[in-house]
Formats: sequence, C-alpha cells, structure tokens
Amino acid sequence: MKAHDGLLPPLKSGGRHFLDLHSVAAEELRKIIDDAKAQKAARAHLPKGAADPDLSFQGELLAMIFEKPSTRTRVSFDVGMRQLGGQSLVLSGQDMQLGRGESVPDTALVLNRYVDAIMIRTNEHKNLLEMAENAEVPVINGLTDDSHPCQIMADVMTFEEHQGQITGKRLCWTGDGNNVSHSFMEAAALFGFSLTLACPETLDPSPRFLNWARAQGGDVTIERDVDKAVEGADAVIADTWFSMGDTSTTRESRHNQLAPYQVTARLMDQANDSAIFLHCLPAHRGEEATTEVMEGPQSVIFDEAENRLHVQKSIIRWCLGVI
Repeated sequence: MKAHDGLLPPLKSGGRHFLDLHSVAAEELRKIIDDAKAQKAARAHLPKGAADPDLSFQGELLAMIFEKPSTRTRVSFDVGMRQLGGQSLVLSGQDMQLGRGESVPDTALVLNRYVDAIMIRTNEHKNLLEMAENAEVPVINGLTDDSHPCQIMADVMTFEEHQGQITGKRLCWTGDGNNVSHSFMEAAALFGFSLTLACPETLDPSPRFLNWARAQGGDVTIERDVDKAVEGADAVIADTWFSMGDTSTTRESRHNQLAPYQVTARLMDQANDSAIFLHCLPAHRGEEATTEVMEGPQSVIFDEAENRLHVQKSIIRWCLGVI
C-alpha cells in the first residue's frame, strides 16, 4: 500500500497504527471510547501519579516526537503511559537528527530498535504516514496539519458523559475549517451524528474530508449563517482562530473573516437548552468565544482536556493489543 493513501494495514507484530479516524473501523473506535470510560471510572479515587489498578504494561516504552509545541498532548500521553505501567521518552524534532535532515523512514527504522510505540505531533501529514509505513511498532497521530483524531475521541467521550450516546445527536462547529474540523467530519460518519460547520467560505474545510464523510453516509453540511447552523444543536464547538506561525498580517485577515462566528451567550441560546460548549484548547478568550461562554455552565472544556488522558491510554492499549 502506498505511504500517502492514509490507510495502512495492521502491523505484522499484531499491533495497530492510530493514524486517522477513517483508518479505524467504527466498532473499534467504539471499543476504545468504552474502554476509556471504564479506565476513567477505575481511577476515580486514585492519586494522579498512581499506577492503574490493573497494569496494562510492564515497562513498555512510548517515544513522543514533537515538531510543534504542546501542553495537553505531551502531558496526557506522558502521564497516561506512566499510569499504564510503561515509560515515555519526549523527543523534540529540533533535538533529533530528524530536524537536521535525517529522513523520516530512517528515523522510524532506528526507533523500531528502541521503543514499543511512537506518538508523533508533526506538521506535514506525509511525515506521519512515512513513519507508519516504516515502523514495525504502532504509530499514533498526535496532530498533523491535516487532522487531530485523538482530540475528537476525547470530544466524543466528553459529549457522551454529558449528553448520552452521540449517535443521532446534532453538533455544530463554528469558525475555521481546520485539522480538528476534518477529524470531526470523519467522526460524524463513523459515530453517526449530524455535523453542521459554520465557516466563512474562504476558510472552508478540505473537500477531501467533506467528500469522504458524505460518501460514507455522514450527515455533514456547511452553513454560512451561524445562527441557523447552531439552532437546535446539542453541542457547539469552537477552536482557536490562529495557528502557530501565523503572521500579524494573517492574523488581522483571519480575525476579520471569523469575527461573525464568535461563540457568544446569545449564540449559545440558539442551541438546545442542554447544549454544551466544547473547545480543544488553547483558547483565546474574546476571540473564538467569549469569557462568559468559556467559563459558563455550558462549558465542559476542562472535562474535555482531562479526557485526552483517558482516551489516549485506551488508544495505546488498543495499538498494543491489550483491547
């Protein structure tokens, strides 16, 4: 299979890559979510640094490669691997020969000899796919410019904690059609919920992800009128308007385009009375959402951040064949 198809087969060792939601069967995604809920419940009264009651691993090592800064991804994978009984190793792209021109395939072939799994947070999606094609150990997508599947798994878990089964529910995304929105579109098809994206035409999500979701029967629509998009939603979702590396000129342009899509208390009133507000963080209060919304009773953003830990532990367990 070609490296850039985005769909790579299971490893010969029996492990599995977690590259994008569309590369994992819907029933397997549900298995991961259910396992994360059970794992979270089992830890309810344990100290944060305590090992899980039933250890999954005995010293297995996760290498974490970061080409972009990170708070939640780095800490949640690190803490999660320790709680599972394993160990983690943090690697910056600039600290590795990868940042000095060594190829991704060569890096993967070396890491095969040292570690049991690899999580990579990278810019270009092709780096993730090349790593997976050449690794004999599971590779997990910690974020690329194309997608962010671990985040959406945490979002589904958080939604279901507050709103019940996500299948058949209605969610609304507001703002930039970015990598997180791409994974949300995949999730809509795989978990069976309706997703409306309110975006300016200049910042629409990639047609590739939209077309895939619709081809799989996903109920995914784009609506320019943000009030109409939010009407009757069970969850309203926002993300930062500015990616790392945006110039001041870019920021001004994007701000002008996205200002009408800011999530305010008035906009939340258009959603269902029980609707929740999701944001993957980091957030810029007063831009993509007001402080009133982010700190209000409908906001579940810190539950969402915590659930990165639990769901990623289950992703690691799934990749290494525990579940």
